[in-house]
Amino acid sequence: MGLSTHVLDTMHGGPAAGMAVSLYTTVDDVATLVRHFVLNADGRSDTPLYDNTTLQIGTYRLVFDVAGYFKACGVVLPEPHFLNRVTLDFGVAHTDQHYHVPLLVSPWSYSTYRGS
Repeated sequence: MGLSTHVLDTMHGGPAAGMAVSLYTTVDDVATLVRHFVLNADGRSDTPLYDNTTLQIGTYRLVFDVAGYFKACGVVLPEPHFLNRVTLDFGVAHTDQHYHVPLLVSPWSYSTYRGS
């Protein structure tokens, strides 16, 4: 399966459809943009971020535009926003395994884990 992500909006109790996300590779804290995408109605990318043939051992970064998403949903946010963008840095050690990086998010909190 490679690499995938999924975002759930815990404020509204559903997928974070329309949230903008950027995927980077990182080497020595230097990030290189791989792709930018918008989450579909299920809160996922339309295609895997990487499949098992293209995923490589290394470090990656996902950046989720949390404030932009909640503003587009009509949520009144304080200035400055408590959460603007959520950045998750993670490593891939085994390219024969699936790496799923879910994000559970509200304007004031988030959590993540390695999913299946």
